[in-house]
Amino acid sequence: MKYKKLSEKIIRTFKSSGFVLSEPDVLLDSEYVIQRSGEKFRSSMLTFKNEDGKIMCLRPDLTVASCINYLKHKKKSMIYYSGQAFRSSKKNSDFVNDQLGIEIFGSKNQIQDDYKVICTIINSAKKIKRNRIQIKVGDVSLFKRLINSLDMPERWKLRLIRHFWRPSYFQELLKRLEKNSDIDAVTFDTDKKRFFEMKKMDQRKSIAGRSISEILRRFDKKIKDPRSFNEGKKIVKIIRSFLEINCKLSKLDERLLLFANKNNLQKNIFKDLKSIQNLKRLKEKINFISNFGRDIEYYTGIVFEVFSGSKEIARGGRYDDLLKSLGAKKKIPAVGAAINLKNI
Repeated sequence: MKYKKLSEKIIRTFKSSGFVLSEPDVLLDSEYVIQRSGEKFRSSMLTFKNEDGKIMCLRPDLTVASCINYLKHKKKSMIYYSGQAFRSSKKNSDFVNDQLGIEIFGSKNQIQDDYKVICTIINSAKKIKRNRIQIKVGDVSLFKRLINSLDMPERWKLRLIRHFWRPSYFQELLKRLEKNSDIDAVTFDTDKKRFFEMKKMDQRKSIAGRSISEILRRFDKKIKDPRSFNEGKKIVKIIRSFLEINCKLSKLDERLLLFANKNNLQKNIFKDLKSIQNLKRLKEKINFISNFGRDIEYYTGIVFEVFSGSKEIARGGRYDDLLKSLGAKKKIPAVGAAINLKNI
């Protein structure tokens, strides 16, 4: 009963902020989810074959399910949901995650919408008497800016950005870059073979949200890029130094400028952080962590977690590429967050 009352208070806060109920499908095409939104969910999805032999899954993530629902119906751009996500985990035997969440699709004002989502979540927490609110925030787009500013082969830039969300493999890549050891010959030959195979395919065809022509351009860069590179150790040192930034939000500008000066980078490399800086309007304790928010592949910008004391009660972020990868004809900016009901 108490659990139900808390949910009702949160939903009232969502409604008062202009969010409208959406009820995404529970059953999804598992291959569609994996191909379109990344490999993150493959090991945790609960799958089965339907009567037609198609592999289906219980929705592993309500953001992805809500995006699919939005693309089907395109009714409301500011939605809330109340439901369950189903994922297996090595750490937890409980497959069911009860969530209340909000999403803004077609986000036209990034600064305003990022702030609205975080504010709505914080207000919801306060309505149910959660106290000692703290916020952990990051921005995965800053890493992409850093990598693109560094003087190293394009293939390495693409690789590091692509695998940033996989911390263990990413560390392996850094070690190889540090030792100036490139991809092995077998992998290189496989890339080359696949490149010539795809050149014969319909260039307009889409694979995992990317056109064949776009994939071929990336392959071409990897194949033509110089194979020798002698600055790996220096580059890795800069990357690791960036990933160690952890400070109060009020000190962020100072820390980033110090980092840029120390590593002889352009001073404007991290300009226009208005969405994060706008969070200074909040009265809660906010920490910026550069290494935070990289465990979900689809995040593209600001990422955050909201804590009450030591308990994480909500998390969310910006995902401007996800809707296009799920089938939208053009990029649809979006931001959202979910409250974990088990922690309230």
